[in-house]
Amino acid sequence: MRKKQTIDFALYLLVRLLICGVQALPLSALKILSDHMGSFCWHVLKLRRSVVEENLRIAFPEVSQAERDRIALAMWKHLFLMICEIAHAPRKLHRTNWRQHSSISRMRDIVRHLVSDRPMVIISGHLGNFELGGYLLALHGFETHTIARPLDNRYLDDYVNRFRGAKGQYMLPKQGSGPQITELLQRGGTLVLLGDQFAGKGGCWVDFFGKPASTHKAVAVFSLGSAAPTAVSAALRGKNPLEFRMEIAAISDPAAADFQWTTVPLLTDWYTQNLESMVRRHPEQYWWVHRRWKGDPSDRRRIRKTHRQQKAA
Repeated sequence: MRKKQTIDFALYLLVRLLICGVQALPLSALKILSDHMGSFCWHVLKLRRSVVEENLRIAFPEVSQAERDRIALAMWKHLFLMICEIAHAPRKLHRTNWRQHSSISRMRDIVRHLVSDRPMVIISGHLGNFELGGYLLALHGFETHTIARPLDNRYLDDYVNRFRGAKGQYMLPKQGSGPQITELLQRGGTLVLLGDQFAGKGGCWVDFFGKPASTHKAVAVFSLGSAAPTAVSAALRGKNPLEFRMEIAAISDPAAADFQWTTVPLLTDWYTQNLESMVRRHPEQYWWVHRRWKGDPSDRRRIRKTHRQQKAA
């Protein structure tokens, strides 16, 4: 145990030193460095190249290989710049200058829901600078809660949570946080969730770029169970580092007379299609390095059949 703590603390110190180095450089220099690091990862190291290429073939079968390579290279550059932006955010983003760095589409609609007494669910994905999305909302004065798995390194976990909570973005553990989420929604809080994570064989299967993808049911359950207005959003980068537009792709309200997505599959499909529409417009800002498509819906049917056989035995 003591050996693990020593290793974890040494890794924590290394990360802090790297962050100090990043913070010491201007964003203009970091943009150039990110471009070089992205090229190095894609062309030389070829990190997760097979996964990225497979994902892009699924998402964009109609475009040329050269165009898919361009998207992949731009994604790696984006990911390195995203890390640099996160390191600089506490020093450069404040409540007195947020207008210089961010804007919100459909501001009137989203703010009307955020300031009401009702709960709200905001669904995002691995698009844009997803780490700064909740941070920016909190910077605007809207306290949010997000579900995340704690890091194995407790020193890094404490550090990350201090960063996230500095402006009012609080983390809930992925396991065992059901009662906390229920209490949060009952008192009219705002829950921010990632809606494009693989949910295993027993998830809710909906099409994402025309191919079935297993999606977590809990996202829709939280919205429908609390009758919470639900927005699909992403913090998309503009032309320059630390310039973002909080894009609101769609908003639905279960209390509205014309609300159509009354079941978990319908609501899951609704927000997934809206996430897809944003990714299609900004493919270079999406995290193509994770395996979004695994298995197929028949996996769920096999699980149900096995459960029925076990009960009957």
